[in-house]
Amino acid sequence: MKILDSLFVASPLLNPRKMLSLICVSLGLLLLIGLLFKFAFADGDFTLISKKHVKREAIEGKVVWITGASRGIGEILAKQFANLDAKLILSARNKSELERVKSELKGKYAPEDVKVLPLDLASGEESLKHVVEQAVSLFPGAGVDYLVHNAAYERPKSKASDATEETLKTTFDVNVFGTITLTKLVAPHMLNQGGGHFVVISSAAGKVPSPGQAIYSASKHALHGYFHSLRSEFCQKGIKVTVVCPGPIETSNGTGTSTSEDKKSPEKRVSSERCAELTIIAASHNLKEAWISHQPVLLVMYLVQYMPSLGFWLMDKVGGKRVEVAEKKGNTYSWNLLFGEKKTKTN
Repeated sequence: MKILDSLFVASPLLNPRKMLSLICVSLGLLLLIGLLFKFAFADGDFTLISKKHVKREAIEGKVVWITGASRGIGEILAKQFANLDAKLILSARNKSELERVKSELKGKYAPEDVKVLPLDLASGEESLKHVVEQAVSLFPGAGVDYLVHNAAYERPKSKASDATEETLKTTFDVNVFGTITLTKLVAPHMLNQGGGHFVVISSAAGKVPSPGQAIYSASKHALHGYFHSLRSEFCQKGIKVTVVCPGPIETSNGTGTSTSEDKKSPEKRVSSERCAELTIIAASHNLKEAWISHQPVLLVMYLVQYMPSLGFWLMDKVGGKRVEVAEKKGNTYSWNLLFGEKKTKTN
């Protein structure tokens, strides 16, 4: 036994301290590999996907006002909020489509108690003021707990220098001026009732360079500046803000099904249902910002956020190619933009 003990102490391979260090290093490497594997197949940032489930108590019985609710993500958000027993106000320009969405909702307050409130974000402050006065009175004594800014205007990808004045004005009238004006009008009511929550459906384009979408990207950057500042000013008074940044999303037409364009798209997209689910999870957990996307968009967002020089270099490298691919209706989120298309051999 003494001989064995002396060997155990003398042998560096069996030294308890070195063995413990080796075990710790091995566990660290396994953890890192696990995180990288999870990141490779993630559809959201680490904080968001760690939450996993909606905090139902934060949604149930609350008044949720959704703009752009007649189709796409807005329609899916309405269905999921209804299933969580929220009291809903649905807004968009098309009243008949809003009525269709309302008729399809299921929940404690749906469809009977769902309110339809037509809204045009580009209609000006006086018109929006009238709509807000209606919205806060639709559920007497309740006001508006959540205002989900989902309505947005986006044009097909084009070069930054090709943007027309009409495109610039239309995009900013809806995405920026209308959205901010509506917020400015609703905020005093939320403050009077002790608080409220703005959920802003922004875009990955609001966080990282987006070649081919310069005007749209500019409008989303503006929302980030406004809403993060708003939260900092009023968070002590009960105002919450969650800015959601989706990457490519499988949108839908007015019936909640994928459009033919999406089905033909070579791009890997997060489904509208998953995007809506993650958005509600982020809001119910009061996350200040949430990113929703597959790779490589998530990687680019992390690089631009934490290693900006590398992130911007990467986007500069693919920028011109991305616009060319968009013109050919190709995959504008492909790794091939960075590494180049594979050349086929010819005899």
